[in-house]
Amino acid sequence: MTSGRQRDPETDIVKAAVDGDRSAAKAIYEAHIGYLTAVCSRYVADDEDVRDILQECFVKIFRSLDKFRYRGKGSLRAWMTRIVVNESLKFLRDSNRNSMVEFKENLPDTAENEDSEADMEDIPPAEIQRMIRSLPTPYRTVFNLYVFQDKSHREIARLLGIATGTSASCLHRAKAMLIKMVNGYRHEKDV
Repeated sequence: MTSGRQRDPETDIVKAAVDGDRSAAKAIYEAHIGYLTAVCSRYVADDEDVRDILQECFVKIFRSLDKFRYRGKGSLRAWMTRIVVNESLKFLRDSNRNSMVEFKENLPDTAENEDSEADMEDIPPAEIQRMIRSLPTPYRTVFNLYVFQDKSHREIARLLGIATGTSASCLHRAKAMLIKMVNGYRHEKDV
């Protein structure tokens, strides 16, 4: 033993996959496909498009796996997530689904209950995912980048080619729409 450091199983499986071990590549795929599908689905609403994007992502992931650098537990998933988010955004740009034309929905600039954030603890995760996927593409995209990818409005504006104020407005409107959906969901459950 040349070093006192313990090897990480994530590093070992990546090295095996890079060296051509198909079972290692399959293990990476199976360990992450569910999570990456959920990530992609937050940006892209059509399931067939999600499958196509993920197929492209995994081709990219396995072709560039030798460039992956381990930075601690979960770094492989984070690296793969960045690829999926970038490919999802590329898909939206290429298909022109992030067009400003979609911003014409007439929503107030403030949520009805400005002080209250929607309490979503009693709502099943699948229902929350459905609500997010039902947002108009620009709102959904900004919401996901801000909430799940922890991007600033400046970063989002740069990524999407929009003004910083547009990003903030989209986030605000997305939250207002989600609050309305949460309230509607609760009302249906109470009836």
